[in-house]
Amino acid sequence: MGEVSTRCQACGKATLVSQNVAVCADCIRDHPNRVTSYVRQAQMASRQPFNLPLAPPRAPGGVTCWLCGNECRIPDGQRGFCGLRANRDGKLVHLAGTPARGILHWYHDPLPTNCVAAWVCAGSERQGHNNLAVFYGSCTFNCLFCQNWQYRNMSSEDQGMMAEGLADRANSRTYCVCYFGGDPAAQMLHALATSRILAERGVRICWETNGSMHPRLLDKAVDLALDSGGCIKFDLKAHNADLHKALTGASNERTLRNFARAASRVAERADLPLLVASTLLVPGYVDAREVGRLAAYIAALDPEIPYSLLGFHPHFFMPDLPRTSVRHAEECEQAARDAGLVRVRIGNRHLLSGDY
Repeated sequence: MGEVSTRCQACGKATLVSQNVAVCADCIRDHPNRVTSYVRQAQMASRQPFNLPLAPPRAPGGVTCWLCGNECRIPDGQRGFCGLRANRDGKLVHLAGTPARGILHWYHDPLPTNCVAAWVCAGSERQGHNNLAVFYGSCTFNCLFCQNWQYRNMSSEDQGMMAEGLADRANSRTYCVCYFGGDPAAQMLHALATSRILAERGVRICWETNGSMHPRLLDKAVDLALDSGGCIKFDLKAHNADLHKALTGASNERTLRNFARAASRVAERADLPLLVASTLLVPGYVDAREVGRLAAYIAALDPEIPYSLLGFHPHFFMPDLPRTSVRHAEECEQAARDAGLVRVRIGNRHLLSGDY
């Protein structure tokens, strides 16, 4: 069977469209003002069940949180977009109790893992060792296609942990730590505190992130990755600003600037990639046009930066879309190479649909 076609509610074109979004990628990219109501409704409906703010708050006179690119201005008595910080009587408070306490769960993942960077990482040669996988229960984005959406059900009461306690979960076979989720961008202070302890114990520090954290926090993450032999993996969702906001609820401006900031330091370690990029190939939305533009952005910074293209599986607010097809993945791979990237890989091939 081929991919399912439906009809865009804005332009009427028969194309691949998620019913929850109702409009196609071309309308979002080329005519964003025409589809604002559809996009807003999809974002709102995906957040209401979790009692999360429907958009990054912009309250006049609200308390500003500077920890990520959303830069929420939070009104009194309400929370920021990530759900972890709130305004209480004019003060910004961390709902886990302290920034040194993270909302997360962890596990030991035997090496080699299915890590985005496994194909260019020394960890793939460390059989018998493990990765301390840290899954954070918050995110600065709201991806409608989220493959790990269950993080929204985590709570500080049940799954809070101090940095020292998390670091102690590493054992004699722990080769590296990787922060993901959710996303570490929402809990960088906790992740950095944990990383400093682990780095002193000889553990490699790796990050898998949307890259929206404050630039100064990114610099600290890059320092730790460089010094320990780890890496930082940016999940680039989309290049077009309107498509990115429709799919994630947030701007990609900080992400792209931070990616360039990290790319400026790749020459500091030539033997092992510091920076790796990935993109989830969401059928109907993240296509060869989008991947080509992302790849051109990456290639202009450094054509040797590894780029992994990942297969999509129906999840969260886009459960009606098919899996990424082989044709879709191969078209995106070619687009990335045509844009000038040298190291491009289709990951998660086992998830791809054989449909052409």
